[in-house]
Amino acid sequence: MNPPELLSPAGSEECLYAAVENGADAVYFGLAKPHNFNARGRAENIPLEKLGDTMNFLHRRGMRGYLTLNTLIQFDELPAVESLLREAIAAQIDAVIVQDIGVARLARRLCPELPLHASTQMSLTSAAAIELAATLGIRRVVLPRELSIKQIAELRRTTNVELECFVHGALCISYSGQCYASLGLGGRSANRGCCAQPCRLPYSVVQTSTKQKPIFSPHDLAALPLLPKLMTSGVHAFKIEGRLKPPEYVAEVTKIYREAIDHFADNGIEF
Repeated sequence: MNPPELLSPAGSEECLYAAVENGADAVYFGLAKPHNFNARGRAENIPLEKLGDTMNFLHRRGMRGYLTLNTLIQFDELPAVESLLREAIAAQIDAVIVQDIGVARLARRLCPELPLHASTQMSLTSAAAIELAATLGIRRVVLPRELSIKQIAELRRTTNVELECFVHGALCISYSGQCYASLGLGGRSANRGCCAQPCRLPYSVVQTSTKQKPIFSPHDLAALPLLPKLMTSGVHAFKIEGRLKPPEYVAEVTKIYREAIDHFADNGIEF
């Protein structure tokens, strides 16, 4: 069988190299400040002036690079976003990951051939929603982490759009990151790349207990035991979360999933 693409996070140049050396097929990354229109604005990210060299390096290694422009954009920011898109097109980026419909339309106007991936924050959970996104030029949908394997398989049967799912890393208590807790509690919007992760802080449930624990934070995702079922569901790409994680994390997790994917692809899938 054709194995799914293994997509690793590159929150820094060091993380990008860690992903390359440990078997990733592709990496996803944002641009460094002041060009950080991405959901991990706190990450080191890739400097704009190094974008062309980064893509040349990846392509020489037979890999793909996806640029995250996956925050909601204000009207007065559109000229800056347009400039970034032109830079990405010139650098031969393999795809741009978007949340904002306006950004998708702008990218399609600038370069109809540019592959666009719908961010998980678009919350495309139905075949009808995916088909509507396809009219905007979306070629791949990063599925919400709330979907079950059964639901993913059902979507695969109803659309020709590529499907990508997260297999490892942090989970959000909200639907696909569309949470206002960070904004409401600290003035930092998750949909503007500034999530403070208040769900991971310790709280006290006064009515029942005085013990502090992260009562809102779900356990992190670790889908390694589920890879056979996910591979047969027809998912095109497996995504590792972690653009705020260190290079050591990226290297180890990428290596583990690379070995598992290759094992099942080469030896057949057993449940």
